Amino acid sequence: MTTNPFENADAAYLVLVNHENQHSLWPADIEVPEGWNTVHGAASRQSCLDYVDAHWTDMRPASLIAETAAS
Repeated sequence: MTTNPFENADAAYLVLVNHENQHSLWPADIEVPEGWNTVHGAASRQSCLDYVDAHWTDMRPASLIAETAAS
């Protein structure tokens, strides 16, 4: 039986961020996709989820935040 690497509670994860400040939980043993940067980890899934909760407080893309601020 194969398990989904994005759902494995015992695996190590990374937190990735793209140019829009969108965050993604990413398995540490899978290559980071182009356009994303590692900002936390490798760490436990819960540690990464805690990081995302603490640092991604506005779910809007950065470009929309900037556009709204300029209006």
